[in-house]
Amino acid sequence: MRVDYVIADPVIASVAARAAIGTPGVVRLEPGLRGLVTAWTRAARQRWKGLDPAPADGVRVRTIDGRVTVEIDLVTAAADQAAAVGRAVQRAVRRFVTEQTGLVVDEVSVSIMDIEAR
Repeated sequence: MRVDYVIADPVIASVAARAAIGTPGVVRLEPGLRGLVTAWTRAARQRWKGLDPAPADGVRVRTIDGRVTVEIDLVTAAADQAAAVGRAVQRAVRRFVTEQTGLVVDEVSVSIMDIEAR
């Protein structure tokens, strides 16, 4: 008997969001217009199903054959080097998503949308 598990992209996005926002130097995730529409649609669908919406603003996930691609838009702190924060987010997201889901993360793309003073 074989049992297959499917982990939905919104769940993976929520895990990735937690990893990203917990990385030093990240001020917040930045959803942008496309992200706002996606987040609103996802939250409405989850509420309709009676679920609490998982926060994943600024994170997009694609899963193909069990391999994951993550795109993250975020804002960094001015006191930190943006490129270093981006690399740290890539490592944290890759590690945390794999630990929490068992899925292979092929790529983590980080876009620094703004740099703000804290």
